[in-house]
Amino acid sequence: MPAGDVLILGAGPVGCTLALALQGSRQRVRLVEARPAALPAFRPIALSHASRLILERVGAWGAFPATPIASIHVSQAGAFGRTRMDAADAGVAALGYVTQYADLVAALRARVSVERDAGGSFDEARLTVHAEGTAGESRERQYAHDAVVARIAAEPASQGMAYERFTAEGPLALLPLAGGWALVWSARPERAAALAQTAPGDFLAQLQRAFGDRAGRFTAVHERSRATLALRVRASRVEGREVFIGNAAQTLHPVAGQGLNLGLRDAWDLAQTLHAAVDPGGTQALARFAAQRRLDAVATIGVTELLARGFLGTHPLARAARGAVLTSLDLLPAARRFFARRMIFGPSALP
Repeated sequence: MPAGDVLILGAGPVGCTLALALQGSRQRVRLVEARPAALPAFRPIALSHASRLILERVGAWGAFPATPIASIHVSQAGAFGRTRMDAADAGVAALGYVTQYADLVAALRARVSVERDAGGSFDEARLTVHAEGTAGESRERQYAHDAVVARIAAEPASQGMAYERFTAEGPLALLPLAGGWALVWSARPERAAALAQTAPGDFLAQLQRAFGDRAGRFTAVHERSRATLALRVRASRVEGREVFIGNAAQTLHPVAGQGLNLGLRDAWDLAQTLHAAVDPGGTQALARFAAQRRLDAVATIGVTELLARGFLGTHPLARAARGAVLTSLDLLPAARRFFARRMIFGPSALP
């Protein structure tokens, strides 16, 4: 098959967003599903306000259900310190939106042509973009916990508040989704395995003890699964006429929901670079893209690592330090606004 100017490998949210953002550009784009795989039955995704803006610009926002997050309540189990961030702190209508991965992918793929890779070869493109998931040659660091993901029903119904609770084993997040909750619960691998298999009543009782009653009474659990967590980062996102974006460049811990949002910013910035490029795989264009993405990636990975690893353990001094950080955020509106906007937009005011 004839090569286009830009060959995108991977038709997940990041690859599809890049293809849509390049529509109307000078580049001829081919989007290939490099590793066809069944979509997970339940995989909640938290989209930031910046991601909403990107999806609006490529014409996909509104094509899938999304529950807004008006506020985020952050606390640590068994110790003082809490903070609450509201959409008003960041000057946005909502801090983020919760949807299902499969719904987002379906909405994006309906707007772009996707080729299936049947195992054949593709002629050389001027630029190959890897957006197919975790790539080889990545540095990997395993976390000391796995994640249990589930849909939770509760009384009363969720009303737009998200919760992030740091426990000794790892973060526990509850995200509002269509009146219920999307749960991402980090625990030691052996306990995560047990939680994924235990009877529903016992699971709900353990969740209630771990989380408390801020979200009401948990009444049912559906679609449980377990995921192994690791940080994977490529040393370079550009190699010759190849560029790596999204999970192909970095795979993050789900705490604070930054992974996909960082990937969508990768796709948007790459599209802006390629719109103006005479040679999409040229050294200058790709070097400019890599330099533009460096700060956002380093800062987002750093914050995610701090939350995933630095908020663990039961040492009294560590708990006191974490409590002081949370209390400071709660007492200082300017610091809270800076943190909220940094998590939404990356290092700049606009995506």
